[in-house]
Parts: sequence; C-alpha cells; structure tokens
Amino acid sequence: MRTTISVIKADIGSLAGHHVVHPDTMAAASKVLAEAKAQGILIDYYITHVGDDLQLIMTHTRGELDPKVHETAWNAFKKAAEVARDLGLYAAGQDLLSDSFSGNIRGLGPGVAEMEIEERVSEPIAIFMADKTEPGAFNLPLYKMFADPFNTPGLVIDPTMHNGFKFEVLDVYEGEAVTLTAPQELYDLLALIGTPARYVIRRIYRNDDNLLAAVVAIERLNLIAGKYVGKDDPVTIVRLQHGLPALGEALEAFSFPHLVPGWMRGSHYGPLMPVSQRDARATRFDGPPRLVGLGFNVKNGKLVGPSDLFDDPAFDEARRLANVIADYMRRHGPFMPHRLEPTEMEYTTLPLIQEKLRPRFKKEADMYKTKESIYTKGKSSGETHD
Repeated sequence: MRTTISVIKADIGSLAGHHVVHPDTMAAASKVLAEAKAQGILIDYYITHVGDDLQLIMTHTRGELDPKVHETAWNAFKKAAEVARDLGLYAAGQDLLSDSFSGNIRGLGPGVAEMEIEERVSEPIAIFMADKTEPGAFNLPLYKMFADPFNTPGLVIDPTMHNGFKFEVLDVYEGEAVTLTAPQELYDLLALIGTPARYVIRRIYRNDDNLLAAVVAIERLNLIAGKYVGKDDPVTIVRLQHGLPALGEALEAFSFPHLVPGWMRGSHYGPLMPVSQRDARATRFDGPPRLVGLGFNVKNGKLVGPSDLFDDPAFDEARRLANVIADYMRRHGPFMPHRLEPTEMEYTTLPLIQEKLRPRFKKEADMYKTKESIYTKGKSSGETHD
C-alpha cells in the first residue's frame, strides 16, 4: 500500500498576539478532519500547533496534491478562522490569502509538505515544525542529516547510506529547481543552500534507489502575497532508520541553535530553539524562533504516537545557548546583523517608512549647490562661515 503523509499548516489567529493557538480553534479543525476520516478521505490525523501556527498531520492513500485532502485542510482552516474571529483572536485568518478554494491549497497561503511512500515493515518518521522563520531554516540541519558524516556516522559505516543522497534545491525567486548529488557535488550544493533565503532544499532522495527521504514545505508567503503577511513557518517530514538517518542522527542536527531569519516582525535573525510541545509558544521578542519535533510510526496509514522529541534534558544546553545567542543579537537593536539584509526587508513594512522619507532626499550634486549658494550669499553680505 502506498501511503501519503500530508502536513499542512496555517496561522489562522492566535491568543494575545503572535503567541499561541487557542484550543477552541484546534477543536474546530478537528471536527472537519474527523468528518473527512469518517468519509474515507483520510485514514488518520493528528492536530497540533507551534506558536501561532495550526498544524494538520494527515495520512491517506490519495497521493500528493489531492483536491479532496487539500479541500479538507482548507475547510478546517476556514472553520478555525471563524472561531478565531468570534473570539477576537489576533490576525484571524492571516495565512488564508484567498476567499475560495480552487482545487489545490498551494498558492493560497498555507504551507504544505507531502510525501507518498511505500511503507516499509517499520516506518518511523519525524515531523519538524518551526515558528517565526522561513523554509531555508531547514537547509543546514538537513545538510547535516544527509550529507555531513560528523553529524551522521551512518554515511560512513552503513553500506545502505554510503553512496549518499540527492538534494532537490529550489530557487524560490525564479521558480526553478536543480538536483545535486552528495557527496560528489557537495561543494556545488553548499554554494547554493548557503543562501537559504533564495535556495531551499525541497526534497531529498537516496542515491541507490531514489527512495524519498525528506520533504520540506517551501511556500514563501511574501512572494505569494507580494508583501509581508507573516513568516512562512515551515515544516519538514523526515523518514528514519533502515538506510536513512537514525532518529538520533536527525535530532543531532538541531543540537546547534543556528541563526535563522524571522523572529520579531519577520525582520530579524535569531537562534532556532528546539523545544517541547508545551514550550511551543512565541514569547521574548515574539520568539526566539521555535522548533518542535514529533516522532511517529506509520503502519497501514495509521499514525502511532507521537513522541515529543525535544522534551528531553539532552537539549537543555541547546536551549541555553539559544538564549545566549538571543541576548547577543538583541544588543544590536535595529542594526544589522540582527536586522535582515535590505533584500529581505523589501517585503516587510520598512519600505513604507522609506517611501515617506523619499521626497526629502536630494542628489549629492544638488546638496553641494545648496551649500555653495548659502556661502555665496553670506559672503556678499559680509558674513563669514567656518
């Protein structure tokens, strides 16, 4: 049986600002998914949240981009947004960029990660969900999982992993993708994914047999809407074990809280902090950017689990370091490198301020003419200027 795992997320409104999903909105979404399960559209589902993002984890046999499944998710988000409006929650329906469903949820605002797989005898997976950042935030940890032997010793000692993996990389500005093979094209791969705001890992396949190993939600909300409407808050699905990274190797990739763009107003770099489900809420400076990991086994489409993967003292040091980095970055205030580079700030509200100031700018030559005119006028009247 080929099983499809679909993880679809959206910010449909949150409590006390961009903070946390309200349980009533999750309950509204759950009713829609329960009905879809009763109708045979879904096999199973699990609903959770990370910060202000409602996360729908669904299994079915309908394949990727299925209209019925996507419509189910859309209806769940719409119902949840209605509850959010009734409760007066902040930014109700923020990620729903259209009033109507048109057969596919892509391009309508919500983030989508889907993979259709042939289940192995045991099918362990990890689903990583981030808040207050964008899809490129997964570039470094996915590189570590599938290409860095210092993180994943299975690349060296496991014969079923030794030939490496293929990375499908998307240029989110041009809408073009390239597939690069590791380890053979490792430097070419790094040349691209080291610029995560533009080049995003979309899918990873095992070289030996093209087995799909990981998939990332690559939606960039600002590129869809043409303006800043919130960060993309991506998700990734990673298959584990049996010729793929072990669970511990996948988790090890998040032991270093690397800097990611997003955080306050989507305009600042901050550390990606791995947290438990209970700590998955935005607080300090609307962050720091949070990451939750849930572990499942999939059997005949049924979700067994989850396990809260970062609810463990082994990640206390990563969280402590994230707080130290957050302190350091915050001391820069509105200055780079805490604030994003100009190309990324184009999609925030900063251009409105710049546009207001535009009429007050003068060309350098005109400024000199003005100074010369003042000097000449003063000289003719007998005034002196230092």
